[in-house]
Amino acid sequence: MTLDGNAAAGILRQVFAVEMTEALGTCAGCGAVEAVGAVVVYERAPGMVLRCPHCEAVLAKLSTDGERVWLDLRGVRSLEVRVERIRMAAG
Repeated sequence: MTLDGNAAAGILRQVFAVEMTEALGTCAGCGAVEAVGAVVVYERAPGMVLRCPHCEAVLAKLSTDGERVWLDLRGVRSLEVRVERIRMAAG
């Protein structure tokens, strides 16, 4: 059985409502695992560029126009958020 993306709305709202600097990201380039708070951030572009502190690969790009936010996470192989944090944010 398949559903549309609205079926993921609840868990996505829970995941992105937590302190993301504590989330662990795996670099798609070198496989290093680091907390988001430990990556290297460049702000002098039209948005922010987050780079791996080990291999300098681009992990993510974020930009906003004040009303919307665009996220490009193609350099993050996986993003791990602790379940306790999700439960606390939902509760």
